[in-house]
Amino acid sequence: MKKTIGVLSAVAAVALSLTGCGADGGSSADAKGDISYWLWDSNQLPAYQQCANDFHAANPDLTVKITQRGWDDYWGTLTNAMVAGTAPDVFTDHVSKYPDFIAKNQLLPLDDAVKQDNVDLSVYNKGLADLWVGQDGKRYGLPKDWDTIAMFYNKKLTDAAGIPADQLQKLAWNPTDGGTFEKAIAHLTVDKKGVRGDQPGFDKNNVAVYGLGLDGGSGSGVGQTQWSMFTGGTGWNFTDKNPWGTHYNYDDPKFQDTIKWWSSLAQKGYMPKLETTVGANMADNFGAGKAAINTQGSWMINQYASYKGINVGLAPTPTGPDGKRASMFNGLADSIWAGTKNQAGATKWVEYLASAKCQDIVGKKGVVFPAIKSSDTLAVNAFKAKGIDVTPFTKQVADGTTFLFPITENAAKIDGIMKPAMDAVLSGKSPVGSLTDANNQVNDLFN
Repeated sequence: MKKTIGVLSAVAAVALSLTGCGADGGSSADAKGDISYWLWDSNQLPAYQQCANDFHAANPDLTVKITQRGWDDYWGTLTNAMVAGTAPDVFTDHVSKYPDFIAKNQLLPLDDAVKQDNVDLSVYNKGLADLWVGQDGKRYGLPKDWDTIAMFYNKKLTDAAGIPADQLQKLAWNPTDGGTFEKAIAHLTVDKKGVRGDQPGFDKNNVAVYGLGLDGGSGSGVGQTQWSMFTGGTGWNFTDKNPWGTHYNYDDPKFQDTIKWWSSLAQKGYMPKLETTVGANMADNFGAGKAAINTQGSWMINQYASYKGINVGLAPTPTGPDGKRASMFNGLADSIWAGTKNQAGATKWVEYLASAKCQDIVGKKGVVFPAIKSSDTLAVNAFKAKGIDVTPFTKQVADGTTFLFPITENAAKIDGIMKPAMDAVLSGKSPVGSLTDANNQVNDLFN
């Protein structure tokens, strides 16, 4: 999950009624002092401010300073701060980032604290706690929330195209002709003269409304909101195993056939071309009525629902060639920087963030889906109270049609290889077969 909104800092006096041990195994019952905490999603900041306030009511000797930075700025600043020795005590972590932090000994294991403080890992949604156990068998994070992918659609545009809601709920795609999914987005695409994408005379070079939006480019080697729901529907897997795979499969015909089809949507004019997405915001384009359907993550629900004049609907990702839907399943956690000077206090804060006391607050805000199952239910109800049926997101988990975000070492280097390779394919500068060479470069990183 990512969010790209500017910098905001807040200071909150916080504490915790829990007692127990620091991450190094020492007692944290008398923990005192400041704890710095970083996160990237401004939408979640109010919930965590409330957590911090409640936290302080129990232990006034601890003070947490919360800093929020947008996604793009967050990781570069965090990496530089770790090198400089000025990183936060606790920070929101991502499964694609923490393997490299482990390799550089930049995270503090939580195993002693989990054991001695009797943290119940069974309260989390299935599989979330396991994501944060490294190859060394040690735990480096406690689950925070989870997300899946679904389709946001503009009801005014789908109604005008004569595509009913029940049809959108059961679209299917294939890499040969795109199936009913491509037929729908072709019909939803309209050029500046009012000609639809499936009608004679359609001008693909002068499009007013795209049937399908494009989120910030090619998606590099992950394609979480761009193409992963399609590749996942073919039975394709990123790696030989997940987590901790050491061999990527970008050379697999299932993957390349899917990317060839997906790229053709831009060439046909049904999806924006790569160069038009530079500096653009897919969600805001949707809010401006420039796209009929966007494939996007659950962390964006409130933003899509906030656009004035847009009646937004939700539908699950289309069924793939294997007969199933697919969605990437990602889970965030909070981790402790290995260089913290307040291990005991940082551990108390991480344990509180991972507790029902805090996650219930997050759930009731109706922003994201908390990791704890009971708190998750509160979020579903909170969205319902806002008039939003989030079933297209939760259905993927209930039906077991999710797959993991790839968790391996060398994520930054892989991105450095796959981004230009995928960009070249999407822009039509390179054939899809060029991804085989990129795949070889990626796998060489593990040799």
